[in-house]
Amino acid sequence: MGVAGDPEQSRTLYRGRLAPSPTGTLHLGVARTSLVAWLRARKLGGKLVLRIEDIDGPRVVKGSAESLMADLRWLGLDWDEGPDVGGAYGSYTQSERLDSYAAAIAGLQQSDAIYPCTCSRKDISELASAPHGDLGAMYPGTCRNGVTRKDRPAALRLRVEAAAPSFVDVLHGPQPARDVDDFVLQRGDGVYAYQLAVVVDDIAMAITEVVRGDDLLSSTPRQLALYRALGAAPPGFLHVPLMLAADGRRLSKRDHAPSIADYRATGVSAEQIIGLLASTLGLVPQGSQLPARELIDVFEVNVLPREPTVLDPTAVVAFAR
Repeated sequence: MGVAGDPEQSRTLYRGRLAPSPTGTLHLGVARTSLVAWLRARKLGGKLVLRIEDIDGPRVVKGSAESLMADLRWLGLDWDEGPDVGGAYGSYTQSERLDSYAAAIAGLQQSDAIYPCTCSRKDISELASAPHGDLGAMYPGTCRNGVTRKDRPAALRLRVEAAAPSFVDVLHGPQPARDVDDFVLQRGDGVYAYQLAVVVDDIAMAITEVVRGDDLLSSTPRQLALYRALGAAPPGFLHVPLMLAADGRRLSKRDHAPSIADYRATGVSAEQIIGLLASTLGLVPQGSQLPARELIDVFEVNVLPREPTVLDPTAVVAFAR
C-alpha cells in the first residue's frame, strides 16, 4: 500500500525514534522521555531517528523545530537520521510526507477498509448509546451504511472489524486485546490524522520499537488495528510514565512548563538537567550531575518507574541559583 519499509532491512537491528511536535519549546517531561528513547537505542547498539511531527499545521510554531533539535543536542541526545543529517528513509518531516499518507489512504480505499463519515464530535458525544473510552466517546458506526450528510465535508474512518490485538509493553507488561471504534484517518478538511501519520511513518522508517509517554498508551490499540489493516507488523512499545508538576498536572507546553531553554538561560548545565532526569528514572542518586553518555552503561529498563513522577520543585529552583 505504499508504506512498507525497505524489505532488506533486518529487524534484528534496533531502530528507535524521537518524534517531537514543533508546537513550542522542549520541556522537562519530553526531555525525560527523549532521554529514555536515546538510552534504549544506544544501549542496544541500534539506530535512532529524529522525526519532526508537524502534521497539524495550525499548531506549529515557527522556529520550534530548530529550537527542539538544538536543545536535544545540547543535552547530549543525538540521532543517526533526521531532517538535519539525512538518511535512507527521509523525508524526516511529516509535512513533507503527504504523498505517503495519500498512498496509504488509497490502498485502504481499495480494500474497502475506510468509509466517509460526516458525524461531528458533538454528534457522537450526544448519542446516549455511545460508550466512552480512554480517548473519549467511541464512534457507534453511524455512517458505516453509506448514509452521510451532504452539508458537511466527510472525514475518512477506518472500518475496524475486530478487537485490536493484545501486545506486551516493555515496561508495563501484557496489555489485553481491546475493542476499538472506527476512528478517523483523515479529517473532513483533508488533514491527515496523527494515528495515520505516525503508523505510516514508523512502517516506512523501519522503526522496531516506539518509546513514548504513557499518556499515549491508550492510543496503541487503535494503532495496532491500523497496522493490521495495512498488513504490516507493528513495532514493540515502551511507554514511559509521565512527569507531573507539584499540582498533579502533567508537564506540558500548554501549561507553560519550564523549558530547557529557560534553564539554559539561567546558567544551568546540561549535566545538571540530565542528572535530575536520570534520578527521577532511578538510574542515579538525586543530585547527580553527568553527561548523558555516562548513563548508557547503567541504563536498565527494569529500574524505570511504573508510576508518574512528581517533579520536586526545589530541585528545579536550585538550578537557577
